[in-house]
This record gives sequence, C-alpha cells and structure tokens, in this order.
Amino acid sequence: MIGRGAVADLVMGARMAVTGGREGWTRALLTAVGVGIGVAMLLLATAVPGALDARQARGDARDDLRMGEQVAAGPGTLLVHPVDADFRGRPVRGRLVRPEGPAAPVPPGLTALPGPGEVVVSPALRRLLDSPDGPLFAPRLGGARVSGTIADGGLAGPHELAYYQGDDRLSDKSGATRLDSFGGGLPGEGLGPVLMLLVAVIFVVLLLPIAVFLGSAVRYGGERRDRRLAALRLVGADTTMVRRIAAGEAAAGALLGVVVGIGFLLAGRQLVPLVTLYDISVYAADIRPPGALLLAVVLAVPALAVLVAMLALRAVVVEPLGVTRRGTPVRRRLWWRLLLPAAGLALLLPVAGLREGDGGITRWLVPAGAVLLLIGTVTLLPWLTDLLVRRLRGGPVPWQLAVRRVQLDSATSARLVNGIAVAVAGTIGLQMLFAGIAGDFTTASGQDTTRAQVQVQFQNQPDLARVLRQLGGADGVTSATGTLISVATIGSPDGPPVEIRVGDCAALAEFARLDRCADGDTFLVSDPNDPTVIPADAMLVVRANSRWRLPTAARAAQSRPDPAGWMQNGVLLTPAAAATRTLGPLHSTVYLKLDPAKPDAVEHVRNATAAIDLATPVSVLSSTIESPRFADIQRGLAIGTVVTLVLIATSMLVGTLEQLRERRRLLAMLVAVGTRRSTLGWSVLWQTALPVGVGLVLAVGFGLGLGAALLRMVQAPVSVAWPVVGFSVGLGALTVLAVTGLSLPLLWRLTRADGLRTE
Repeated sequence: MIGRGAVADLVMGARMAVTGGREGWTRALLTAVGVGIGVAMLLLATAVPGALDARQARGDARDDLRMGEQVAAGPGTLLVHPVDADFRGRPVRGRLVRPEGPAAPVPPGLTALPGPGEVVVSPALRRLLDSPDGPLFAPRLGGARVSGTIADGGLAGPHELAYYQGDDRLSDKSGATRLDSFGGGLPGEGLGPVLMLLVAVIFVVLLLPIAVFLGSAVRYGGERRDRRLAALRLVGADTTMVRRIAAGEAAAGALLGVVVGIGFLLAGRQLVPLVTLYDISVYAADIRPPGALLLAVVLAVPALAVLVAMLALRAVVVEPLGVTRRGTPVRRRLWWRLLLPAAGLALLLPVAGLREGDGGITRWLVPAGAVLLLIGTVTLLPWLTDLLVRRLRGGPVPWQLAVRRVQLDSATSARLVNGIAVAVAGTIGLQMLFAGIAGDFTTASGQDTTRAQVQVQFQNQPDLARVLRQLGGADGVTSATGTLISVATIGSPDGPPVEIRVGDCAALAEFARLDRCADGDTFLVSDPNDPTVIPADAMLVVRANSRWRLPTAARAAQSRPDPAGWMQNGVLLTPAAAATRTLGPLHSTVYLKLDPAKPDAVEHVRNATAAIDLATPVSVLSSTIESPRFADIQRGLAIGTVVTLVLIATSMLVGTLEQLRERRRLLAMLVAVGTRRSTLGWSVLWQTALPVGVGLVLAVGFGLGLGAALLRMVQAPVSVAWPVVGFSVGLGALTVLAVTGLSLPLLWRLTRADGLRTE
C-alpha cells in the first residue's frame, strides 16, 4: 500500500503541474494541448473501425441487389432498377422504383416511395442541384420534381450523392429487380493474407508516430521542472520524494491532457460531417471509441507520462543547487541502438511465401517486426544527430546559434522530429509494398480506350439512327458508332445461340477485320475461343415461327475484340442485308469517342442517355480493373497519412513553441545586445532543419529496408519507388518551413525588452 507521505508527494507534484502563475498555467496548457492532440488522435484511430462498420451497416440495410432470388409479384413487392453513375469523379447512387402494391417496402431513410415524376434526393445531392453545377446534373433526372430528402439512416455518409426516382415504366423484363424487403445482401469479400499484411502494417505506421509524439509531449517543460525539483532539494526533499513529486506532476499533466484530448475529440467530431476524404464521409455519431479502448487510453497515457518522467530523471542528478543536465553529455553508444531494428528484421525476413501461407501469421510477427524496425529511427536519431553536430564548426551567425543549441541538447531536438521520421519511413515502406503488389490486384480489362471511351447499351431501342443522332450530338462527343443486336439459334429453337449485329460498315469494323464492305453484305464471324460453328448455309431461327437461311454470298471474317474487349461469334449484317430479314426484339450498343479537352463530355453523354432512357447505364471504358478491397485500403492509407502529417506538423509546432518559451530570456538578451530578429528566425529554421534532415536520411534508409522486407515476404520483386521517396522528403522540408513560419510570431513577442524580466 502507498503510504500517506507518498500520497502527499504525489499530490504536491500534481499541484505543481497547474500552479505557478501565468508561467505555470502556460506550461500546463502546452503540455495539455500536446498530450491532448495525441490522445485525440489515438481515440480517433480506435473509432475509425466502428465508423466504417456503421457506414457498412447502413449500406447493408438498404441493399437491394439479389443474386438468383425469385420473388413473386404481389401487393408487398417493389421493382428496383439501379442507375449508379459518377458526376465529375464523385459516385452517384441512383435507384428507379415502382411499387407493385400498397404494401411495397420503403427503403431506409424514406417515409414514402416517390411517385412517377418525383425524386427523393440526399442532402448532398440537393445542394448540388441548387449549386451552379446543378444544370449539368439535373437532366439525368428526366425533369422529375424533388419531393423529399433522404434521412441519415438511408445514406452511407453525409456527403453521399444518392436519389430514389419513381418510374411507372419499370418491369421485370426491362432488367428491374423485384424484392419484398431491403437489406440482407451478399457477404463482403475477404481480405486474404496479403491485404491483411497491408492493414496490419498501415495501423503500425499510422499509430506509432502518435505514440512517439505522446512520449515527447509529456516531457514539455523538462528544464523548468528540473529547476523546481532542485529548489525542493534545497528545502529538504530527498531523492525518493523528488521522484514521487515528479511522477505526480507528470501524471497530473497527462490526465489534464487526456481531458483536453477527449474534448478535442468531442469538438472535432462535430466537424467530421463537413469533411470528405477520397469519397468517404461519416456522421458525427459514428465517431465513438469503444469503451474498453477508451479506458485503456485513459490509463495508458498517464502511465506513459510517469514512465517517461522517471527515465528522464535518470539522465540528471537533482541537487540542492541545480542539475547536471547542462554538463557535458555522456557519449552515446551505438551497439544497443542497433538491436531493435535488427530484431525487427529478424522477425520480418523469415516470414516469406505469405501468398501460399496462412495469413494469421501477420497477426503478431508483421506488426511486431515493423514496430521494432521503425523504432530504430527513434533510437538512432539522437546518436546520429549528436555525431553530426559535434563536428560542425563556423558558418553564419544563425547557423552557429542553431548548431550550438542542438549540440547542447541534441536529444530534445531529435524528439521533435521522431514522429516525422517514423511516419516517413513507414510511408516509404508501405508505398514500396503497394507498388510491388499492385499488379496482383490490378488486371487488364482488355478494353481499348484509343477506339472509344464510353459504351452505352440500350435494352430496347430499335431506332439506332435516333440514338446515334442524340448521343453523337452531345457536347464533347467526336464520333459515335453503334449496332442493333438480336439473338437467334442455329437450325432449331433449341440449337446453339448466335448473335446478330446490324450496322454500317464502320460500325461492323469494330467487331471484325473486313477486307471490303458494302451495304448489302453479310459476314460470318467466329471467335476462336467459342466452339460454336456457323455453317455457311445455316438456317437461323429468330423466333419460334421466324426462320431464314444465311445467303450463299455471306463471307467469313476474322473476329477482333470490340472496344469493350469482347470477341464476337455471330452474324454481321449491313442495313440493306437486314432490311429483308425478321430480326425479332432488338437492343443496341453504342461506342463514343470523346474530346479530351472537354472533361465534362461524359456528363453530357449521361444527360443525353437519360433523355432517351433513364434506366440505361453509361459505362466509361478503362484499360485496367482494380480490386475494390485493394482500392479501399489505398484510400484508407491516404486518409490516415493526411491526418498523421497534420498531427506531426502540429506536434513539431507545439514543441518548437515550448522550446522558445524555455529560452525567452536568452532570446531577449540576444536582441538587447544587437542581434537582429531575422538572425534568430533563421536560427530557428536551421535548428529545426538539422534534426529533420538527419531524421529524413534515417527514414529513407529504414523505409527502404522495411519495404524490401515486406516485398520479400510476399515474394514480389524488390524495387524502389523513388518518386515516393522524393515526395516524402519534400513533405519533411515543407513541414520545417511551416513550423518555422508559424513560430515566428511568438519569437517576435519573446524577443521584446520585457522578456528580460525575471522573478
């Protein structure tokens, strides 16, 4: 049990953390803000999985996709046709609906189904329609009147573009889905071992800088604390009492930081609905850290503060007349600093063949190895900084002031940049891994975007000339080709199916290599991968009572992939050859080429398509197809990196301001004896840039090592993403400039004459 005297010492330390006049409150505020930022980020990180789960739950509740399910029409059924699209790169979720009875299900977020000519939109879509961009989007709603707004429960996030539109022309024969309830969709795709590896390392890379920053934040005001402890020794406190008082002060400051951090989170989450990162937005209520993790953070941060304070006191000897911190520092040893990264590599390198192995091994070995390797930058940075600045001599006055400051306390300077070094190293390693495995999650689509950029497929539009005229006249369309399509069988109604395409020679040339073509020609095209053979004089059955024989003049032609990447196996007819034939139900496919100088061309195509048929989708052709899970993880990394970089810049700024406050009398004295303020500003820049430069060198080395180890684990070739390395180094330089610029106002204030006053 803790004795009464020990409790009194802890309470005294806690009082010292928040007393001492304006200076004491300023010190406590800096510590609380620093710790609070870290705590808020930790709590935000713990809340992210729950927020994404809440998005997923709302998406599952409104799910209307059914695979193979047959629902009989009745008073409680609804026809739904998806019309998902994009608007200037933002996804738009659209649904056409038609109730088949009075008890038809209503999707989440709606109180009633929209009637014909009505549309219910999300708040974000309503804002878009009311904005200057509204006229570019409105035509695809077919002139429907906005009759309501989708509530939060029916949206994945506050910035989602979504709508439900009533359409009394829907039928199950036109591609609509009949359902009697919403929700209960198909289970999501599993991650697999390689994606599990990505997720594990991403969490390490994003959370480790926060932990490093917390370890630095709890040491703000260290020099003043040591002088206060020396004063306590002067009035009779022994070494044990001093340590207990220091522990109480550290714990109180950390607890205050925890309270501030929770306040930051509660206030900051009200701003979350205003932000959209990579098409992901969440509601404020989604940001709820789990209770167990919240309790763990509340207990762990004060414990970390006490541990760091005790470790810091080991480096000084507190005596009644002062501390030995300002003495000559002990030469730092290298050997033990290499143990942690070596142990990390030892954990990572043996884990090879992850693609064939069990992904469960990533649960412990990969995060542990990555943590140890990245912490190597933290342990090596003070040693390397000390090694560099110890040999620096001469130079301009600002350079000498900066070098001397770092020489006196290189550990404090290194602590300011530990977070950015860890973040840059982790980012380099992760981007190397992303680049190395991207080919496994990105496949060639076979689509030829040099021949066409957009494909439009109408289910029932036999008037091809009208379709080509309307789509070809859309702003930004340079050419339009299309064909009518029917399906027949060979020999009998039960024979093998064959596709019939009707179009002019230019349109048919997209599906076969034609040596010559004139109106009235017929071509037989065979896909080498399709075993169906069309005899030269085959009898085609278009309907049960409609048969016609291929003309003897029909010529064979070599099939070629169409712009969408599909090979054809069927009959190609020019308009004159088709005029005398019964073709049955027809649908059409149109390929469009767009003017690259008009980025909104595809939006005008969507509007022109909606004017013909609201339910017809517009497909933008692409040469590659990327795994949705892989893309989601990439977006998650990008969002986390942005947030982490903001944290790092903020932490460096708070640390720099704390250092300037510690030296305000020295700075005021330098100005009093004639030193120019610009000289001091440059010295602050170099004082920050020196350890940042050393940290970035270490980060590049350790990042390349981490990336190589991770690539070896997944048996991918090791290659260096030099643009990523350059971009990361550039971010570090930008952070230095931003921190220096934001600290200059405080520097000018601290160098005034009243900064010489002391009490």
